[in-house]
Amino acid sequence: MSFFPGRAWQSSMWRLAGLLLGGVIVGHAALGSAWIGIALVALAVVAWHYLRLWRVLRLLRERRRLVAPIGRGVWGELESLLYRRQRESLVRKRRLAAILRVYRQVAAAVPDGAVVLDRQALAIVWFNNAAERLLALRYPRDLGARFTNLLRTPRVLEWINGPDRLEPLLDLGVPGNDSVRLSLRLIAYTDQQWLLVVRDISHLMRLEQVRRDFVANVSHELRTPLTVIHGYLDLIEPDDNPEWAPIILQMRSQTERMAQIVEDLLMLSRLEEQHRLSDETVVMSSLLPTLQREAQALSRGKHTITINDEAHCNLSGSLKELHSAFSNLVSNAVRYTPDGGTITLRWQRCDDGGATLSVTDTGVGIPAQHIPRITERFYRVSSSRSRDSGGTGLGLSIVKHVLARHHAQLLIESEVGVGSRFTCVFAASSVRETP
Repeated sequence: MSFFPGRAWQSSMWRLAGLLLGGVIVGHAALGSAWIGIALVALAVVAWHYLRLWRVLRLLRERRRLVAPIGRGVWGELESLLYRRQRESLVRKRRLAAILRVYRQVAAAVPDGAVVLDRQALAIVWFNNAAERLLALRYPRDLGARFTNLLRTPRVLEWINGPDRLEPLLDLGVPGNDSVRLSLRLIAYTDQQWLLVVRDISHLMRLEQVRRDFVANVSHELRTPLTVIHGYLDLIEPDDNPEWAPIILQMRSQTERMAQIVEDLLMLSRLEEQHRLSDETVVMSSLLPTLQREAQALSRGKHTITINDEAHCNLSGSLKELHSAFSNLVSNAVRYTPDGGTITLRWQRCDDGGATLSVTDTGVGIPAQHIPRITERFYRVSSSRSRDSGGTGLGLSIVKHVLARHHAQLLIESEVGVGSRFTCVFAASSVRETP
């Protein structure tokens, strides 16, 4: 690297020196030797300033570390200011380098994979060691490559290009290793980049499968003894032993409730195990009156139950599963609505071509803090009220699973003392027009 300033500085200084030399010659001819002394002093001052400027520019061009200045005056102040700025910049760079090393160590130590993707091209910008291990990426070969070209899985393509890509993608298999199950999640990292978080959920999936098998096996094992006990209780006539009548009736009621819990658990197990959804036409004009009759039988004339078929269309899916989900909503409305209340089933179309089935009641309502968790298994808003009503605590969980299998949503609106509205929202792809 050159030690001298640029050509522009050199030409300007030579031009100034030429002007001073010309001034000396002209002054000598006009004023004599006095002017020559003044011009030489001025030329020396300019040369000294030029040398100081040349020294500073040389240090800046070479990016050399400045030493503590010992001079005074303007150039001493300038060198002192540059020295302080250089020291501050050096300290800042060292601090940033230390922070960067810490972040790199953290990124390399976390067990979850992290991949930075370009939002437009989905090109890989950066990934950590865990992503290299979980997704079989290679550094630096895969930097700049399109992510979907490296992980050619239909589920990934559909998820990352779909409208629900901000929702986690669960239970993704790794090509060539069926024992590893992954979950992917996209996070809005910056305006130009995505952060893809990859997590190994193999252990969680195995535990979930153990839980499912346990629930299914226990439910199957409980069904037979409950059936036997309930059968023997039916053989006992309360009139033959009046003193035992309340006990026998209570035992019959509880065995029926236990049998219903077992059936609901088996239903949930079947929903979790089934992956393929039947594609049959669910005729809503027949299903709605059936739901009304079931509600009237459960109500025993204590409630006003009405249906409004405003959509005049059908659904695509499983009739058995949808009937079970809708029946749970209707039975819950009957159980938690005081005598004399009103229950309304409304089937209507949406502006986007979809359809909604809403069950509205004038019951006791649900406190707002319980609504986010009310679809969990065995979750109780009030355990005493649930025991009195005979509920199992599994109905809304079944509704949630059935709607998820039909790509639908459950919306819950409720106000304590006023009533509740449970709305099943179906997409346009699930709606079939009535012939």
